[in-house]
Amino acid sequence: MSIGGLLGVFALIVVLELPDKSMIATVVMSTRARPLAVAVGASGGFIVQMGVAVGAGGLLTLLPAHLKDVLVGLLFLGGAAYLLLVKEKAEEESGERRGGAERRSSWRREAFTAFSVIFVGEFGDLTQIQAANFEAKFHQPLEIFAACSAALIAVAFLGAFAGQGLQRVVPLARIRLGGGLVFLALGVYTFVSLAAS
Repeated sequence: MSIGGLLGVFALIVVLELPDKSMIATVVMSTRARPLAVAVGASGGFIVQMGVAVGAGGLLTLLPAHLKDVLVGLLFLGGAAYLLLVKEKAEEESGERRGGAERRSSWRREAFTAFSVIFVGEFGDLTQIQAANFEAKFHQPLEIFAACSAALIAVAFLGAFAGQGLQRVVPLARIRLGGGLVFLALGVYTFVSLAAS
């Protein structure tokens, strides 16, 4: 595949992922966690999913969609509950009591949370299916994997640092409320779509 073709794959994956729920989840997670931890964790989730997509090719679309939708819906509802119900003051006081080792583990926990949300959320997602389709069409797994992964890493970093920038302009309480409502809406939408199918 030519460089132009790989750039086309990169651009298409970026365009497909920008309005996606994973991008929104990355923005929301970065308003409460360290943006770099979210970006690294989300990037890891995207990379693993691209490996699965390229490795499985067209077989990925045969995964049970209902199971994937239930897991994604539960993650969104769990995120909504956290953002809407956990008080910021209690979190701040708890954070002040922690030592340096716990803060380092907190960074790992934030990255792992972002990894988990993206890893589960991307199963059978449009970008994963598109990556599988590219592999099935071009039969160049390394090139497709590299182009798709690079595109999704760019989206993860954009979302994570955009979320931090948003926090400078909008009060954290409003971001948490908005993020919680977005997660709640995405969770409800997932289960309504599941029930309708």
